[in-house]
Amino acid sequence: MIKYTALKKEDKEVYAAIEKEAARQADELEMIASENYVSPAVLEAMGSVLTNKYSEGYPAHRYYGGNQVIDEVETIAIERAKKLFNAEHVNVQPLSGSPANAAIYFAFLKPGNKVLGLRLDHGGHLSHGHPVNFSGLLYNFVQYGVDDKTGYIDMKAVREIALREKPKMIVAGFSAYSREIDWQEFKNIADEIGAYTFADIAHIAGLVAAGIVGNPVPIFDVVSTTTHKTLRGPRGAIIMCKEKYAKQIDRAVFPGMQGGPHDHITAAKAVAFGEALRPEFKEYAKQVVANAKFLAAEFIKRGYRVVSGGTDNHLLVVDMTSKNITGRDAEEVLNKIGISVNRSTIPNDPNPPLKPSGVRFGTPALTTRGMKEKEISLIAELIDRAIMNKEDETKLAELKTEVKKLCKKFPLPTAK
Repeated sequence: MIKYTALKKEDKEVYAAIEKEAARQADELEMIASENYVSPAVLEAMGSVLTNKYSEGYPAHRYYGGNQVIDEVETIAIERAKKLFNAEHVNVQPLSGSPANAAIYFAFLKPGNKVLGLRLDHGGHLSHGHPVNFSGLLYNFVQYGVDDKTGYIDMKAVREIALREKPKMIVAGFSAYSREIDWQEFKNIADEIGAYTFADIAHIAGLVAAGIVGNPVPIFDVVSTTTHKTLRGPRGAIIMCKEKYAKQIDRAVFPGMQGGPHDHITAAKAVAFGEALRPEFKEYAKQVVANAKFLAAEFIKRGYRVVSGGTDNHLLVVDMTSKNITGRDAEEVLNKIGISVNRSTIPNDPNPPLKPSGVRFGTPALTTRGMKEKEISLIAELIDRAIMNKEDETKLAELKTEVKKLCKKFPLPTAK
């Protein structure tokens, strides 16, 4: 673990804030589906001297001198990502998920082109065409959704919309959808109308890498992912594509969308990819999904409505109005007992986005701490007790003590 010796001496104010956050993470349960804990090795790479270098361009083709070592680091990251995802070409420079998606649109589309993506309130992402986002402002998005009864993506409807609208690109991916995606069927539909296929696997990349869920990389034209979440790396992103699209993707990232990459983050990506190639990572990913499935069952047993009735991945969305509370209020109640979650819309949510009906729960961070079904059962009980006693501050304080007690048994990877 980084000791922050110089920081403690030079800037006591920032040091104190970091220490408080470290304590918060150690003493509370992280159930936000897009968050995880990095290893000490990833943390060290992020804090390395590579942050001092400027490296516009690509290995062996830089616009600045002194990049011999940076070329080596970036090449390691690229080769590991190729192996991890069975990718023909990988660009490891995108700074985060939305800029990666922007680069993909920039590479394949022109402003005003039509794109088909998943509705935000049905589990999609802002960058998949929401009207307030750059994607919805620059491109003509039409959207598909999930079946009202099952909560699964309605592939028949996807095909009907695609045939009617003739989009130039079809986007498959999500931020709050708990079921497997039929990548091949999306590809079949796209081929039928001559559209590009773009998969955003930001949430499930770790599960894809471990072979727990299907891999769109060999099937789709282009795939993006963040490198945190289930992949358990630093905050950043990568783009994978067929070799025939390599030049246009690379040009779209640099100089199209951004300047020099963050070399310290590239190193941390390489470390995370190396960790994900190990057999123990596959066991981790299996347990992430097992924990999520178990959590869904525990909620259902306690009378909560889980969207689509369960999960195939690391997350689930629970309609909290089934317990007479909104998603926002549930988030606030759980925050009081030391459990971090995030409010979420449910399909066709009658409530507004800032006060939606649902809560999205995730198991990646809990699993990183070593928690399994026994602990998941206890956590479900703690959540239920908090919701049932949402106005009893004394009971909530007692529950917070129980959460802290559980956390002490499962220290963070950086504390081991």
